[in-house]
Amino acid sequence: MMMACVRASLVIAATFALLPAPASAADVAAGQAKVKEVCQACHGLDGNSQSPDYPKLGGQYPDYLAKALRDYKSGARKNPIMAGFAGTLSANDIENVAAYYASQPAVLAKKY
Repeated sequence: MMMACVRASLVIAATFALLPAPASAADVAAGQAKVKEVCQACHGLDGNSQSPDYPKLGGQYPDYLAKALRDYKSGARKNPIMAGFAGTLSANDIENVAAYYASQPAVLAKKY
């Protein structure tokens, strides 16, 4: 019986050792700095562009924003302008920018 418990404990420990480490939390301040550098001109600092030509990003889900940026970077999502900007972002930059824009207030667009 004792040997079965030891064996089960080893199997459980080995299983947890093979699991990926949890992702580190995104750095919202670093995201804001990258937004000022790369994104602000079109999307606005708070992600709520005044121009109807650019999507409002403030308050969006961070996983959606990160996936969109990864897809622009990889070419899975087609937009030559966004591909150029997303192509300059590292994986950490993408997570940080997504976290920053997600932390901003959402503003509903008005249709005239």
